[in-house]
Amino acid sequence: MGVEIKESRVTDEEFEEMQSFVHDYLLASVENEEEGGRMRWYPWHSAEYRFNHILNVVALATKIAKQEGADVDVTRVAALFHDIAKLDADQDVHAEEGARVARQYLETRGEFPASFVDEVCRAVENHSYQGELGDLSLETQCLIEGDVLDKVGANGTALMLLRMGYEARTHMDAAEMVDRVLERGHDAAERIESDTAEGIAHQRLKRVKWFREWLELEVAEMDLGDVDSPL
Repeated sequence: MGVEIKESRVTDEEFEEMQSFVHDYLLASVENEEEGGRMRWYPWHSAEYRFNHILNVVALATKIAKQEGADVDVTRVAALFHDIAKLDADQDVHAEEGARVARQYLETRGEFPASFVDEVCRAVENHSYQGELGDLSLETQCLIEGDVLDKVGANGTALMLLRMGYEARTHMDAAEMVDRVLERGHDAAERIESDTAEGIAHQRLKRVKWFREWLELEVAEMDLGDVDSPL
């Protein structure tokens, strides 16, 4: 059965305007908080990192949506807004707050159908859901899969190695940090539902495992930890 081709409800220009809004919102969130923003001294809690993460999730979720037959516009707009409130709201309510900001934007900056706005906001609000992904809409599933996959692979490995500096660790601990990425990747692979996301997870885990083996070969007396973690 072929995938239905739907006319886009969001133009490239509209999406670029949304991106600019999200970027500026994140910057303002940091600048307006006392002491320069919550945990600003961690690069991965900066506006720059959060925006980069959002763009990564947009790309991943959009790819999954296209392959799995989900509504691409709903998925990519929800992905763009999913972490907009991450820097100025508590973790346990940032999804609901993000949905509120998305609704306000979509209802005042365009002529988007009410059903479209509702679907986007529902996906944003549910993107932190910890239950079975099959319980959610396909668009929300694609968003969550993109979100968890961004922390796997080269990007996740780079962030873990960066964390070493903030924890006063040396390269001798690199294997342990990479093992954390592998563990996170295995958890993500067990949770995702779509064939497309599963393929991405498998490819990214292979790359992390290769890097782990490279470390083992070149760093003398490295703490090897569990080198038999399966893909």
